[in-house]
Amino acid sequence: MAGKQPFLSDGWFKEVAALIEQHGNEAPAHQNMKMNLVVTETPFDADRQFHMGAEGGKALFGPGLLEGADVTLTTDYATAKDVFASGNPQAGMQAFMAGKVRVQGDMAKLMAGAAQGGGPAGNPDLQQAILDVTE
Repeated sequence: MAGKQPFLSDGWFKEVAALIEQHGNEAPAHQNMKMNLVVTETPFDADRQFHMGAEGGKALFGPGLLEGADVTLTTDYATAKDVFASGNPQAGMQAFMAGKVRVQGDMAKLMAGAAQGGGPAGNPDLQQAILDVTE
């Protein structure tokens, strides 16, 4: 482990990919949703784009946007980090209700995914490991 990495930095994406491999990337077979995220106002040179979700029983996560995503969320860096690091599954909904997250795409699918308990493939150990490497 390289230790803590700034949230959404290149090093952070590498650490998270290694953790997903280490913990396994199984996702419940019924959870099929591809989500793109665009994070603005980052401390980096540009917006950060990445994806997450699940398809065919495998968790999806990584830099870049997916073709044919069900939904795209756009938010600022501070909100994204707060939601991600809070460990509170309702934090994303609260940010949305406060107007801090823009949603494009299948809102019903997003809501269904949230109701089923989002998080990294529903794996609390993986979620904690990712939080532990996030600066």
